[in-house]
Amino acid sequence: MSIVVTGATGNLGRFVIEGLLEQVPADQITAVVRTREKAADFEARGVKIAIADYNSPATFDGLFAAGDKVLLISGNEFDKGRVGQHRIVIDAAKAAGVALLAYTSAPGVLSAALADDHRGTEAAILESGLPYVLLRNGWYNENYTEQLAPVLQYNAVTQAAGDGRVASAARADYAAAAVAVLVGEGHENTTYELSGDTAWSFAEYAAELSAQTGKEIGYAAVSVDAFTGMLAGAGLPEPLAAILAGVEVSIEKGELAGTSGDLARLIGRPTTPIASSIAAALKA
Repeated sequence: MSIVVTGATGNLGRFVIEGLLEQVPADQITAVVRTREKAADFEARGVKIAIADYNSPATFDGLFAAGDKVLLISGNEFDKGRVGQHRIVIDAAKAAGVALLAYTSAPGVLSAALADDHRGTEAAILESGLPYVLLRNGWYNENYTEQLAPVLQYNAVTQAAGDGRVASAARADYAAAAVAVLVGEGHENTTYELSGDTAWSFAEYAAELSAQTGKEIGYAAVSVDAFTGMLAGAGLPEPLAAILAGVEVSIEKGELAGTSGDLARLIGRPTTPIASSIAAALKA
């Protein structure tokens, strides 16, 4: 039996592998990656490495075994049909008869187009008949704290979310929840709505940045069209810019403000506040 993690060298996957290494022997962990070189550090520690690609069904043939627990980390290639990519993994997991398929999804209330691929993947998982766990991850603190350069350059947090609030948590928190499900028992056929303990507004985010940097940083609320143009002007493809701008609309509607408590319960501790992630990003 192995615990198999796809996308294992991505930002979330690395945290998951590190968390698993703290709880199970390395030879019980399989990291699925596209290039072995990126997983060299894990392989050196005894983690099994499997080379596979969401765009190549044949690479998943025989990758899973009966009894495996599998974490399908959603792909990030928005232009390549993510549901089809995910189905490759789901079909391989079904053929092998895995014991559990966990999937990193999106909040159930999210109406933005970003959620469409997740809903399609969830439907495919349910149709498969496999024992499943849906990890509906909310927004990451790092979605904002990893983008501080322009904020600090212009002394402004620019968003199109109005007075909407975000109940975010650190990426490591969501990874810890995935680890808890993979190493624990009794999670089969469960959906978890995961989010941070506290929702914050962008005005509060700007105020926290001001307090930690000593600079006067304000919140500049712009229209969705203006925000889309800014993203496209920064080099994002227009379809992706439109998808991200759609999330701003969802935030203004309150769709990312929910605090179910599921994440804190799964990881057995409070979630990481945005202020802590800001401090870590500024230090880095």
